[in-house]
Amino acid sequence: MDIYSTEEQQAEAIKRFFRENGLSLALGVIVGLGGLYGWKAYNQNQITTAEQASDAYTTLVSGESVLSSADTFISENKDTNYATLAAFVAAKDAVEANDLDAASEKLSWIVSNVKNDELKAIAITRLARVQIAQQQYDEALTSLNASLPDAFSANVAELKGDIYTKQGDKKQARAAYQAAVDAGGLTSNPLLQIKLDDLAVTSPAA
Repeated sequence: MDIYSTEEQQAEAIKRFFRENGLSLALGVIVGLGGLYGWKAYNQNQITTAEQASDAYTTLVSGESVLSSADTFISENKDTNYATLAAFVAAKDAVEANDLDAASEKLSWIVSNVKNDELKAIAITRLARVQIAQQQYDEALTSLNASLPDAFSANVAELKGDIYTKQGDKKQARAAYQAAVDAGGLTSNPLLQIKLDDLAVTSPAA
């Protein structure tokens, strides 16, 4: 998976995961349990459940307020991929509504429940951004210190640089931004170099 340091890239990664894995994951469960419970009955149950979750998700995102209905949907469909997708959408809506507590709650749910490492990493980095906006810098650093795929190294390092900058720790901020550059962060975010250069100009002796 590529480095997802922009919202557009992360959104496409989420969409691609569900396109590529939605059906295959369901079939994998069916194959794994078919011998125990009987292929035909379990297969039909899985198809029915998936169709119901899909219809409910379509209704959810077509409504006026995903955020107000998301909790019920997630609770009723927590064992499906649609719950994760709904939580991402609800978190996005919460950020746009400046309800950062709700956004943090939804992203934390994803981190605790999703099995896919890439989706978990996207949720963690978005959660860290929310925590930074809430000025919860220590919590954001704790989130970013989780074990994430190497593809997220640049994104994580840049976010740490943002945190250290806000905390006034220019030395650590500069080191974090340099680590992000070394990890290929400039490819997706040219502004990273400006962040690094600004620190070099404002604190040459640090």
